[in-house]
Amino acid sequence: MTTNFETAVQQETAYLKAVHPTPADIPSCSGTADSYFRCHLLPSQLRSVYRFGERAQCTRLLEDWKWCMSVNRLSAEQKREEWIRRRAQWWARRRLGRSSEDVWEYRTELLQEYPKPIGDTGVQIPISSPCE
Repeated sequence: MTTNFETAVQQETAYLKAVHPTPADIPSCSGTADSYFRCHLLPSQLRSVYRFGERAQCTRLLEDWKWCMSVNRLSAEQKREEWIRRRAQWWARRRLGRSSEDVWEYRTELLQEYPKPIGDTGVQIPISSPCE
């Protein structure tokens, strides 16, 4: 199932408009600034080193904050539309880009005869205790 970029953006736009129906539902500039500064705190950095072996990269959060400041003079509805457009493009790029999920094929129906039936006789597996 291949999806081109424009189709993915349209799908993401429709979803984001449903999830964020009013301008009050999108993040504020102070919220994006808080996220950026929170990324630089020691617990966030340590968590990133523990999970990924490197410090957290906060550049995307900085870009979000700078973008928010650049559209700050728009009306609330225009700002919401721009935010939805920008976020839909981000999600579409993420969906169409490489992912760790690329190694798996999405299964649409159940496997037949899995697990294999044991049969009428049944198989008894002896359970030994660790103390023996």
